[in-house]
Amino acid sequence: MPSESILAHALAETVIPLAGGSADFDPLLERIGDARFVLLGEATHGTHEFYRLRAELTKRLIRERGFTAIAAEADWPDAYRVNRYVRGGGDDPDVGADSDAIQALGDFRRFPQWMWRNADILDLVGWLREHNEHAEPGRQVGFYGLDVYSLHASIESVIGYLARRDPEAARQARARYACFDTLSVEPQLYGRAAAFGLREHCEEQVASQLRELERRRTELLAGGGVLAEDAQFEAEQNARVVARAEEYYRSMYLGHVSTWNLRDTHMMDTLDALANHLGRRGDPAKIVVWAHNSHVGDALATHRDRRGELNIGQLCRQRHPDETVLIGFSTFDGTVTAASDWDEPAERKRVRPALPGSYEALFHKVGVPKFLLMLDDLGEAAGGLHEPRLQRAIGVVYRPQTERASHYFHVRLPDQFDAVIHIDHTRALEPLERSAGWERGELPETFPTGL
Repeated sequence: MPSESILAHALAETVIPLAGGSADFDPLLERIGDARFVLLGEATHGTHEFYRLRAELTKRLIRERGFTAIAAEADWPDAYRVNRYVRGGGDDPDVGADSDAIQALGDFRRFPQWMWRNADILDLVGWLREHNEHAEPGRQVGFYGLDVYSLHASIESVIGYLARRDPEAARQARARYACFDTLSVEPQLYGRAAAFGLREHCEEQVASQLRELERRRTELLAGGGVLAEDAQFEAEQNARVVARAEEYYRSMYLGHVSTWNLRDTHMMDTLDALANHLGRRGDPAKIVVWAHNSHVGDALATHRDRRGELNIGQLCRQRHPDETVLIGFSTFDGTVTAASDWDEPAERKRVRPALPGSYEALFHKVGVPKFLLMLDDLGEAAGGLHEPRLQRAIGVVYRPQTERASHYFHVRLPDQFDAVIHIDHTRALEPLERSAGWERGELPETFPTGL
C-alpha cells in the first residue's frame, strides 16, 4: 500500500472541489445518467451539511432528471402525512390548505425525532409543496417512508382507511389486530412474550389482514380514481408494515434471525412496491433514497458481509444492476446531533477527529475542505483506496468514549459506493425542538479555562 502522504497527494489530483455553486453536482448528474434509483447516504444521523447537500442534489434530480419520489429511512405512516401535505393535502384535515410544513411533520414523535423534525427537512418540505403546486399533472413529487417500526400507527391507519370504505371490514380488522391486546403495549414487550412462548404470536392474524386487503382491492377501489388507488396502496403498505413489524419485534429475541436483514429487506421491498405503484400509469418511476451510509453502501464491501448481513444498497444493485447509483458522505470532525443512549434527549456533541488509518483521516490529509470523489475514476489512487480501511458510522447514538469499538468498521470504499462527498468540518443538525442539553452542548475546545 502506498504511504498516506503519497495517497493523499494522488487524491488531491483526483477529487473535485465543491465551491458551493450550482455546478458542483454536474459530474454526479452525468454519472447518474438514466439511473432510476439514487441512494444518498450520510455518515451520521445528525449532520446539517449532509441533509443540505442531499436536498440540493435531490432538487436537481427532480428538476432535471424527472425524479418523482423521495423514500426515506422513516416510518411509512409518519412520512405519508408529509406526502399528503407536499402533494396538496387532498381530503386530509391535518394537512389541508391552512396547514404548514411544521404540522405536516407532526407525526414524527418517536425517538429520534430530530432526524425528520429539523430545520433542513422543514425547508425541503416547503420546497416540495411549492414545486408541486406548479408541477405538471403526474409530475408531482412525493415523500415516503421505508422503515419497519410503526406497528401501532400502521394498525391505526389500516383500521381508519377501512372505516371510511367498509365499516364491517374495519370491525374485522380490529378483531384481527386485537391479538396485540392493546395499542398501548410496547412492541418490544409483545416481541419478548411471543418469542419466549409467554403468549400467542400474531403472525397469522396480520398476514390474514394483508391478504384480505389485497383480495378486495378492486372492490374497495370501485369508482375512486387515482386518489383512491393511492389511498388503497397506502393502506396495503401499512398492512405490510404491521406484518413485517410483528416478525421484526418477535425476532429481536431469537438469536438465529437477523433483525438487520429483516429491516433492510423490508425497506428494499417497500422501495420496489413504491416504484411499481408510481410507475403504473406511465414511465418507470425514478426515486431518491435517503438513508444512513450503513444502509446505502453495498454491504458486500463492508463488515456486514462477514456477518451474513445485507442492506438496501446491496439489494438495489442486485435487483436493478444498471439503474442504481450509491453515494456516500463523510466528515473528519465537527459537531453532531445525537443521543448518549437510546431514547435519551438529543445533544449537540463534538465529533472527535477521525482515527488514523481511516478513510476520513486520509481525506483530511488531502487538504481540500469539501470535495466530490468519483470512485470509478480514481487514477493513481485506485490501488490504495481498494485496500480495506476504517470508516466511521455515527447513528442516533454517539459514544465518543468508546469510539473505535462503537463507531468504526472496515470497508472497501470503491466497492461500497459509486461516489463519495467529503466535508472535512461539519456542524450539528438543528432540531425543531431544542432541549437545554442541545443548546449548551457545543462548548469551546478550551472550555472552561478559555485557553
